[in-house]
Amino acid sequence: MLTCYDFQTAQMMNESDVDMILVGDSLGNVVLGFDTTISVNLEAMELFGRAVRKGAPDKFLILDMPFGTYATFEDGVKNALRLFQNTGAEAVKLEGAAPHILEIIKRLSDCGVPVIGHIGLTPQSVHGLGGHYTHGKDEANRLRLIKEAQELVENGIVALVLECVTKEVAKQISEQIPIPTIGIGAGPHTDGQVLVINDLFHMGPGKLPKFVKPIADFYQQKKNLLADYHQHLQQEWQESRSDNSSRYDQ
Repeated sequence: MLTCYDFQTAQMMNESDVDMILVGDSLGNVVLGFDTTISVNLEAMELFGRAVRKGAPDKFLILDMPFGTYATFEDGVKNALRLFQNTGAEAVKLEGAAPHILEIIKRLSDCGVPVIGHIGLTPQSVHGLGGHYTHGKDEANRLRLIKEAQELVENGIVALVLECVTKEVAKQISEQIPIPTIGIGAGPHTDGQVLVINDLFHMGPGKLPKFVKPIADFYQQKKNLLADYHQHLQQEWQESRSDNSSRYDQ
């Protein structure tokens, strides 16, 4: 699974062997330039989701529920149904396993909306968790993550994202629950992997997470191509001026 945010990239991914596409609220960081994902709203997710759906009609499409859109049971159900219905996505993704989130997942599952769970590092609540760090290092956290995974499964999720979880805990959860696990910075023992496509291709100038091993450096390649293009135009302009001067002399 990879993230995607635009029509043309979605077209390319539709012709690839990628199994699932996530329109993540990470679009706030890599597309809209926000410092966090918190500023992404429902309207933005709906707009980008529809664009990706048009470009990748044959892929399993997942949309993040933005921060604040499932703060209450009523809002969560209403907003998830809107996003699901208006974008043509196959599933929505919610972070965490708080009691009201479990209730939302249960209701959505009963309504026929597939839900992806997400535990470990949950970016929308990273400040409340104390920042970015690997989860599951001590016994209490290990047991908490296992409990959250089981509760999410019991309430109807169809897959579970494990972000920045120790590889041992990720392996244990993957072996215990009957649905696919998808890791990001969680080791090699999950059933699948997800990355932000902008990180995979190194499309920005910023520092990448430690677990990302980019397969290209698009940022530098694009800079080089722009420089080449500018040099080419300058050369054409100079040659044109030289030709015009010759005509005037004649």
